[in-house]
Parts: sequence; C-alpha cells; structure tokens
Amino acid sequence: MAGRTHHYRTTVIWTGNTGAGTATRASYSRAHEITAAGKPVIPGSSDSQFRGDPSRWNPEELLLASLSTCHQLWYLDLCAQSGIVVTAYEDHAEATMIEEPGGAGQFTDVLLRPRVTVALGSDLATAEALHHRAHAMCFIARSVNFPVTHAPETVLG
Repeated sequence: MAGRTHHYRTTVIWTGNTGAGTATRASYSRAHEITAAGKPVIPGSSDSQFRGDPSRWNPEELLLASLSTCHQLWYLDLCAQSGIVVTAYEDHAEATMIEEPGGAGQFTDVLLRPRVTVALGSDLATAEALHHRAHAMCFIARSVNFPVTHAPETVLG
C-alpha cells in the first residue's frame, strides 16, 4: 500500500442567487450544494453568524465532522484488528475557531470526545490506547495545522 495516491472529486454548486446576484453582501444567499458522483447532495451554507442558513451544513461543521468520522473509522478498524468488540460509538466533538478583525480566521483546536461501549471481557486499557493509534493514522488529523486531541470515555456494556 505504500506510495499509493488517491484522488477525490466533489462539486460545489452555488444555489443562492436570489435575483440580484452578489450586488451587495445582503443580496444573496450563501446556499450551495455539495455533490459527488453517486452520493446524496449535502445542503451547505455559511455559518449563521456569516449570513448563512442555520438549517444547512457549514464548512466549519463539515471539517469537524470529517475529523470525528476519520478518527471513528480508524478506531473501529483498529479495535477489530485487536480483538476489541465495540458495540456503540458516539462522539460529541468540539472545535474552536478564532476570527480576526479583518474577517480572516482559523481553527485553533479540536477536541474529540468519543464515548465507546465495548463488550464485556474487553481489555479497557487496549481500547483506550487504540485512540492514540487511530489519531496517528487519521488522514484528516494528519493534514491540519492545529491540534486535534481526544478525551475518550470507554465503558463496558
């Protein structure tokens, strides 16, 4: 597998022309659709604080969800390889983004808070340690320039 290259394609289509285009900052909607071949459309917008539609996904939420999902998928795979039977997984991830006076901004940190239920008889220490390995493997976490930390809770169930 070493040295393989993967390519991804998505399409973003702005659907927010309300008739006047971008004549002013208030004259258009931030609505857009994110698509990829053969997949359902993701309705997007900007954060409501930036004139967006709060009922649609914004890029900041999508980045946080990508980090959370990437960690989850690696963690589940590593557990399967290590004989840890996960029966439930839920993550309440949090991110902090700062906005500068000129309008630019950046994420400063992400905290993943997975609550994992493992089958009775599972090794809790191994289950906890696999979060570190999942973090080290996550393509998305390895690609960002801010810290991604995790505070997992593992329970027997």
